[in-house]
Amino acid sequence: MKAFLTSLAVLGLALAGTADADEAKKLRLITWADYAPAEVVALFKQETGIQVEVTLSNNEEIISKLRATGGAGYDLAQPSQDRITGVQREFGIYKPIDLSQVKLEQFRPEILEITRNNATLDGKLYGLPYLWGTDGLVLNTKLAKASDYPDICRPEYKGKTSMRLRRPSLMAFAFAAGKDPFALYGDPKAYAALMDSVGQTLAACKDNVRFFFDNKDQLLNAMRSGEVVAAMMWDTGGWTLNRENPDIQFVVPRSGALGWLDTFALPARGRNDAAAYAWINFTMRPDIAARITKAVGNWTAARGTEALVDPRMRAQFNASFPAGAFKDIHWYPAIPSGLEEIEGRVLDRIKAAH
Repeated sequence: MKAFLTSLAVLGLALAGTADADEAKKLRLITWADYAPAEVVALFKQETGIQVEVTLSNNEEIISKLRATGGAGYDLAQPSQDRITGVQREFGIYKPIDLSQVKLEQFRPEILEITRNNATLDGKLYGLPYLWGTDGLVLNTKLAKASDYPDICRPEYKGKTSMRLRRPSLMAFAFAAGKDPFALYGDPKAYAALMDSVGQTLAACKDNVRFFFDNKDQLLNAMRSGEVVAAMMWDTGGWTLNRENPDIQFVVPRSGALGWLDTFALPARGRNDAAAYAWINFTMRPDIAARITKAVGNWTAARGTEALVDPRMRAQFNASFPAGAFKDIHWYPAIPSGLEEIEGRVLDRIKAAH
């Protein structure tokens, strides 16, 4: 009997060791649609032996899932940079980045600095940049002229424009009014007053809005058909349409484009940090980053990819953001708790306006 029990114990240890080995060969990644292209996942497994288990999500779901588990269930997450420090302060669902495990020389310094500024809490960095893009204006230049966001509210475009009924529209129209909404993040009362003012402007603009778009295909098809001639939308959508029809162009508004940036962040109770760092370093290699840009349509934070991407996309980027224009992008900073409730009430009023 003693020998039998000893054998069971040895078997248990062996099985535990096998389970640990299996975990070491798996990266549980929670990310956005298209952010982990199948081709890149396959190459990573080929080089490292690590299988990437991908869960598709968004900011709200990433936060919700990690809150529910205290930061467990995933080894790597990809929240936007403005959704990290506030969430970390309140719920503690991430762990700091160990920069000694990261090949920082692979990152574009200016993009890395933006994320350092927005994802650092109490001297610890909780995010690294991955993919970024901007919102601006997309115009059918044969049918519409505009230099800033409020121009799409001009009477001649009644029923022919589109935007999202989401916070980017509030931010854009605030900047166009000469205000800096991000500078008021620490003053909820002043922020609420600004949002109320912007809400009134957008409510008055509703007759111009053919529809508040919910998905990219809805908007792209409306721009293709001429149903919509001017829209507030993202850069890569504009560049895609421009390749099909040169009359459709992405325009950086006079008051500035809005910049979003999605990150790499480590869940507090992730089990495979080594695989997470391996994935970060792998995807920031110029050759791999160029594959990601081709698949997703957005630029990554990797340096040295320009010569490896589609020349048309490179030319479109340089035309939209010539030397010096990049620094004028309004990057979303970390959003404090409570402000989204203020925005939600304003958006509801816009939706209900006649």
